[in-house]
Amino acid sequence: MLACSTSTASSVSNKKTYEPTWESIDSRPLPAWFDEAKIGIFLHWGVFSVPSFQSEWFWWSLETKNPDALEFMRKNYPPNFTYADFGSQFKAEFYDTDLLADIFKAAGAKYVVLTSKHHEGYTNWPSKYSWNWNSLDLGPKKDLVGELANSIRNRTDLHFGLYHSLFEWFHPLYLQDKNNSFKTNSFTMSKTLPELFEIVNTYKPDVIWSDGEWEAPYQYWNSTEFLAWLYNDSPVKDTVVVNDRWGSGMLCNHGGFYTCSDRYNPGILQKHKWENCMTLDLGSWGYRRVAQFSDIIPIEGLIAEVASTISCGGNILINAGIRSDGRIDPIFEERLRQLGTWLKVNGEAVYSSVPWKFQNDTISKNIWYTSKQSDSEKVVYVFVLNWPAQNILTLGAPQPSSATKVTMLGYYDSFLWNKHSSSGGIDIIFPYIPPSQLPSMWAWVLKLQHLID
Repeated sequence: MLACSTSTASSVSNKKTYEPTWESIDSRPLPAWFDEAKIGIFLHWGVFSVPSFQSEWFWWSLETKNPDALEFMRKNYPPNFTYADFGSQFKAEFYDTDLLADIFKAAGAKYVVLTSKHHEGYTNWPSKYSWNWNSLDLGPKKDLVGELANSIRNRTDLHFGLYHSLFEWFHPLYLQDKNNSFKTNSFTMSKTLPELFEIVNTYKPDVIWSDGEWEAPYQYWNSTEFLAWLYNDSPVKDTVVVNDRWGSGMLCNHGGFYTCSDRYNPGILQKHKWENCMTLDLGSWGYRRVAQFSDIIPIEGLIAEVASTISCGGNILINAGIRSDGRIDPIFEERLRQLGTWLKVNGEAVYSSVPWKFQNDTISKNIWYTSKQSDSEKVVYVFVLNWPAQNILTLGAPQPSSATKVTMLGYYDSFLWNKHSSSGGIDIIFPYIPPSQLPSMWAWVLKLQHLID
């Protein structure tokens, strides 16, 4: 188990001054909106979206002589074509931020995290610290971050956040500091920190999703100094949340919410607030033109990820790679809209829920639990991922009382039940429901009231 406080507030009243130490930084309560939100959308986008081959690490693959990457370039581009030449082809000509905002709202998301800069160093905003390698000077000729931020805020109630890579693979100052064993920090002081201050002051994100931290210690990145400013003096000091990627060895140890690793889903309750950042394309974070249908997570799998994550106290950040022209792939849009349809029925068990004393059932598989306190009574929600055989679901964890009531979210009638003879649990009898009357096509949520606590 991970040990840390899970105390929250809807916004953090900034009466305390935070010092640039982990002890002080980690004492800040996490704003409650983040725990209540549960569902976020992650967007990986950059110059790597032009070749859209292998992954967002394509430039790294080229420089490290990956044979598939080299063969791709040999077949499709002139001999002297460099990665930087992709920049002029990154045009975002169909970038419709109002449409994207509507899709994310329809998906049931409560926050969106857009890539502001990946490890390639290209900034999706007109950064003063990325000359001729930003979205205004090269490629789209527009502020990609600002346009989405405006649409999200004007059309939805979603929180807007930004991903930012601390390092850049091939920046000369970073390589110089690296060669000096990070005893100098020219790159941090002239590039990383100015960019972070710039995006916070300009776009006022409620999430700073840091990455690219693993090669250097937090002291090199001046992470605690930045976070102290963020919590004390920034324009988002009361609402902002951050992750745990602020230096080598920080994962799962320091920061706001923990990510621990990509696609982290421990399957057991965690003591510290955490997030499962995962991908719709199981093979890449960035958009891949060669992705096959089998590479895309089915809606049943996505709902299972949501249920298992929420049950164990996490949020889920669902990633889609965007095409270089600014469009989200139709199959990604379909998955997000399917999830939104499911959440319209079952969101009561997701948003603002808390973990129950059990996460899985003691008898039946593919069951996850959440709970809520309602009118001095605890309500328990049961995520049923597979329709029970013979229409009888046996649960060992819930202990029924004579007054126990069982309903299905989205369905009008109560379910019959019996006390399970051997476990003291409950046998729930599912009625024969015509498909046209099923509240959901993929997974179903039962609401249990008046249990023996």
